[in-house]
Amino acid sequence: MPTPEEFLNRINRRHFFSRSSRGLGTLALASLLNPSIFAGPPRPAKKAGATRSAALAADTPDFRQFVPRAKRVIYLFQSGAPSQLDLYDYKAKLIDLNGQPMPESYTKGQRIAQLAGQKLTCVGTKFKFRRHGQSGAELSELLPHIGTIADDIAIVRSLHTEAINHDPGVTMMQTGTTQTGRPSMGSWLSYGLGSENDQLPALVVLTSGHGSDQPLLTRYWGSGFLPSNHQGVEFRAQGEPILFVSNPKGMNDPVRRRLLDSVRELNELKLEAVGDPEIQTRIQAFEMAYRMQTSVPELMDLKGEPAHILELYGAQPGQASFANNCLLARRLVERGVRFVQLYHRGWDHHGNLPADITKTCQNVDRPSAALIHDLKQRGLLDDTLVIWGGEFGRTPMNQGDMAKGNYGRDHHMKAFTIWMAGGGIRPGLTIGQTDELGYNVVEEPITVNDFQATVLDCLGVAHEKLTYRFQGRDFRLTDVAGEVVGKLVG
Repeated sequence: MPTPEEFLNRINRRHFFSRSSRGLGTLALASLLNPSIFAGPPRPAKKAGATRSAALAADTPDFRQFVPRAKRVIYLFQSGAPSQLDLYDYKAKLIDLNGQPMPESYTKGQRIAQLAGQKLTCVGTKFKFRRHGQSGAELSELLPHIGTIADDIAIVRSLHTEAINHDPGVTMMQTGTTQTGRPSMGSWLSYGLGSENDQLPALVVLTSGHGSDQPLLTRYWGSGFLPSNHQGVEFRAQGEPILFVSNPKGMNDPVRRRLLDSVRELNELKLEAVGDPEIQTRIQAFEMAYRMQTSVPELMDLKGEPAHILELYGAQPGQASFANNCLLARRLVERGVRFVQLYHRGWDHHGNLPADITKTCQNVDRPSAALIHDLKQRGLLDDTLVIWGGEFGRTPMNQGDMAKGNYGRDHHMKAFTIWMAGGGIRPGLTIGQTDELGYNVVEEPITVNDFQATVLDCLGVAHEKLTYRFQGRDFRLTDVAGEVVGKLVG
């Protein structure tokens, strides 16, 4: 592809005015509408010395500052926000205060979503907790299977966020900001690290829990201002594995190949004429879709998995479920996919929490633990980073009907829990602490950007260095913040 200077130099005066009916005014407009044509490639950050002893060689990209411990990521995103107080963060004091007014010292002047202006009542969990493994991790009775991997995971109880509602909360966790239009974490890794398999996308998305809670928007796995070949591709467990990729009736493979070759020639002529890098992205997208016609159906067919593996996950071939998606995630990373993003809905428990969270945990607990066991027995856990968590937490105050032991919880931005495993994460840790009612973080607070910086660090990437120049400044996943949580990484 020509550089911007070569592109401009080879356009003669007649060519220029024939394509720009309004001369320089049109050129200026074009630069505003598509600045990437004229901006050139992303400007590299200034070289700085690596802060780890395991610095990479000088010929590696500037953002690859450290030897990576993880090669790939599986993100088990629990959309709707699981209640940390009923799953991971036991609060005896909150149980003692059950049904009593929430102390005003905690909430006065605070942002509380739907509960603002209402009488605030403490509600403790009705579920039993117990310790697991040599680490002694304290987990709810709703998570017996995750209890079996307690010594393989690191539990972070002190995450907090800027967002108090679902869409900005998910956007923040996935893109590093509550503003829409930024690239997702998986897109950043696709852009920076590429894919290890040219038959599959670098970022694959699997969803489950359809019809429950909040909608899932495609921009959660979008590429934002990065080239569009870095956006996520959603795979489906039922019907066509990928929409709009299969050949229509009457078109066989040789005909499809000839058609793609002809379209490619036209696109290459256009690319030669205008130099728009998005045309090259379009060519790559057509070729990837063609290759996926053969690679994806085999990948998505779970019938060849041994019976004991299907039993481990609770998976059923041909069904759409979180269990199937966890097994598919393992199959994807085995084939070199860089980032596998699972979304499971069903966690937005404003009311009827005890019954509803029990059902959701029954769908999620077993396959989450099975994924860790399976990766570990295959030797994949050491270089695969697994993340489990939602967009924020739930309040220690009740929302909904408390009659007959029922209750609900509102959104809570000040404290929530995730866990991480494999890929350089120190296992068997519990990091961070909230106050005795679970309202505020009191030890080792971790922001969303800190979490994202830590994920990149596990992949050998300095989060300040992986940047892309857009609209006059260098953007990055962690925006203008973020510090690696050194206690988490080994």
